Amino acid sequence: MNESELNVYDFERRFDERRAFEWMQENWTSSFMFCGLYAALVFAGQHFMRERPKWNLRRPLVLWSLSLAIFSIIGAVRTGLYMMHVLTTSGFKQSVCDTSFYRASITKFWAYAFVLSKAPELGDTVFIVLRKQRLIFLHWYHHITVLLYSWFSYKDQVAGGGWFMTMNYFVHSLMYTYYAARAARVHIPRLCAMVITTMQILQMVMGLTVVVLVYNWLNEAHCPSNMHNITWGSLMYLSYLILFAMFFYESYCKGSSSMSGGGGDGKGKKE
Repeated sequence: MNESELNVYDFERRFDERRAFEWMQENWTSSFMFCGLYAALVFAGQHFMRERPKWNLRRPLVLWSLSLAIFSIIGAVRTGLYMMHVLTTSGFKQSVCDTSFYRASITKFWAYAFVLSKAPELGDTVFIVLRKQRLIFLHWYHHITVLLYSWFSYKDQVAGGGWFMTMNYFVHSLMYTYYAARAARVHIPRLCAMVITTMQILQMVMGLTVVVLVYNWLNEAHCPSNMHNITWGSLMYLSYLILFAMFFYESYCKGSSSMSGGGGDGKGKKE
């Protein structure tokens, strides 16, 4: 293990999750402000660009997507290692009901970083608007609801969070790597876009399954959650499942390229 690896692990251990939790308890409602501002800027931006030429932002997009890909890959590895440990030592039920994910030395930073990252990820839409690409409902709806639900869940530190975050990190590691490659004009087979969208659909199936299991085990002391979180989580994942399935059908099963741009992804983004 080299010095840089030691520094990373030391940083993870030293991260003050209590202070992070207190900040989120006090400021989680700021997510509504971020989402409101995001929606206003997105639709104002589309109006602003309507009669103007599209911007050439290919190089900034490569850097933006690559940075989010690296962040997601590291997050997927760190949270994935923890989830594998829980699964192999305590079983599937404990992996669903576990809330130590928010406090464990290996994951506490990455749990908080995941929640905060949903705000800068709104910047994805800036590139779509300024490059005058098609902005579909699934894209901006997904960004808004993920941000709201992530901040809402972290402040309550509910069961199921380990699965939600680890799956999202993993899928985003694939998705943003794909974005970066497309923006860099690397030829990517259409099959890759189909695989990414399929992974997103499976993520929603698993997310909905976890929410249902948390509800079934809610009365057990070691599976903490609340009905508000379960209700909103169920509606969110169900709506995602329907929308992503519709996107897959429209993009790949009907032979339409209008939504996928000849190789899009599950959020309707193309390069």
